[in-house]
This record gives sequence, C-alpha cells and structure tokens, in this order.
Amino acid sequence: MQVAMRPGQRGGSINVSQIVLSSDLCTAAVPVKVRSINPEYEPEINSRKCQMIPFTRHLKLGIGLLCGLAMCAGAAQAPQHIDIKQLSTTVEDVVVPLPNEIFGALNKLGAVNWKQHVRSDKGPNFTERPRIALLLGTVIADGFIAVQAEDSATVKEIGQRVLALAKGIGVGNSITPHAKAIVEAADKRNWENVRQELDRTQNSVQQAMNEVHDEKLSQLVSLGGWLRGTEVLTSVVKEHFSSDGAELLHQPDLLSYFLTRLKAMPEFNVPIIRQIQDALGEVKPLIDVGNRRIPPESVKKVNEITTRLGHGIVTRD
Repeated sequence: MQVAMRPGQRGGSINVSQIVLSSDLCTAAVPVKVRSINPEYEPEINSRKCQMIPFTRHLKLGIGLLCGLAMCAGAAQAPQHIDIKQLSTTVEDVVVPLPNEIFGALNKLGAVNWKQHVRSDKGPNFTERPRIALLLGTVIADGFIAVQAEDSATVKEIGQRVLALAKGIGVGNSITPHAKAIVEAADKRNWENVRQELDRTQNSVQQAMNEVHDEKLSQLVSLGGWLRGTEVLTSVVKEHFSSDGAELLHQPDLLSYFLTRLKAMPEFNVPIIRQIQDALGEVKPLIDVGNRRIPPESVKKVNEITTRLGHGIVTRD
C-alpha cells in the first residue's frame, strides 16, 4: 500500500493494518482488512471482528496506545517513516490510533527501558465516579507498561486494582474473570496472555458502561488511558528524540474530540476534569502543526503537561 506523504516528507511505502469500519459496517459486522505493518501478526490482528468499535455517539478508543507493544517488538524491519494517519482508523471523522501498531513502530525506533516507566502508585480509593473512571483508564495503561517490563508482581497488583476500580463504577462483574486471568497469567509469566486479558478488560469495561448508558464515564476511561500513554510516549521520545517518534503525537483531531466531550460534562464538577480540559487546550497548538514537524521542545512540553495531569489523576485533591 503506497502511503501519501505530507509535503516535505521523504517518500516510501508502508504496509498498514486497519479494520476500517463505518457505523453501518460495524453494525453489519463486515470488516475491511488490509495488510499489517507487521505481516506476521495479520492473522491475530484481523481475527478481531471489530478492533475499534464505533458507537453512534461514542468513540471507543484503545487504551492509551499501549496494548500492542510486545506484538510488534520482534518485527524485522522498521518503517522508513511513521505517519500517524496511516496507523489509524477513522470514526466520526476522528483519527483513532491503532494501539497494536503505533507503539510497535515506536519500539522499532530504539530500545526502550520499560522498567523505568513502571509506576507503583495506583491511586487512592476515590468516591467520585468520574475520578474512578479516569484512574481506571490510567491503571489499565499501566498494566501494559508493566507487561512490557515483564514485572510480574506489578501486573498482579494491577489486576486486583482494576477489579476494585471497576466495582467502584458498577462494572465489576464484567471484569472479575479478566482480573483472575491476569493474575494467573502473570504468575506463569505468560505475557501474551496478560496482554490479551488487559485488552479484553478494556473492551468489557467499555461495553458494560455503554450498555447502561454511561458513555461519559466510558469516555473518561479512554481519556485516562490516552493521557498515560501520551505521558510515556513523550518520555520515551524526549530521551532519544526523533522526528518519526514525535510524529506519533500528531493527533489534533483526537485532541479536539476529547475537548468537545469534556465540555459536554458540566455535571462532573471535580477539579481534575477542568484541569485536564485546560491542559488539553495547552497541548493542542503543540501538536497541531499542519505539515511541519513537531520539535523537541514541544515533545518536552507535552510530557510536562501529561506528567502533571497523571499525578493529578492518581492523587487526592
């Protein structure tokens, strides 16, 4: 598949894996399959009936861009250029990064010391459901980081923490079997099974909340995961800067989507929600650069902002 390059970018081609689904296609369960950036994983990627499930008025996001790191870590050849729009699918005109592809591409740009990104702070026991939802998304994202670092003890802690948080927003029954499977797989150091169960956990949380019309909380779970994923992404890229790594931040439509959704949540009168809304307004001009490259100083600034928000999500006011 030939990639259309943006002005000023060098030419090249890249094989992309997407399941392209409009609302009608998803309803009909007819996926359109194309080739993967990592062809050896095509059977697994294309085995999911709907990897990114578009809801009529809700965009289901992969959690924090993190869930596919190990699937892509062993791929043989790095792409010549990473274009965020070529590693994504579009739902309601919003570009959604495919988690199984983006961090795999980042992983190829250089070795990453994932152990330094493992976080022990899983947050206090909040009572406000919006705060629980944000924290749940963050903790699931932390699970994928711990798996990448092959930290069995942390993975097991995260499995139990995810279950407790899910109970806090009323979807614990959907998560119980996944939490048990995560702990069992971590005991056996079966990292691929842990990844699959974390992915299923995300899917189950989203589905359960949408079934009871808690779409706004579902969106906050996605936002929490995206913020944690962006925090880690920018931390990795700023340590060993490359323009291709920074290009993974080029998600202005996704950022606009989150801003629009946050503005539609006036009933969630908790300080962290407003702090995130204000901070995303700071991030947008840093990554909405049109045809230009995202510079190192912007990556550093986005990292500072998302790190501050991440601390706020896991800390009681």
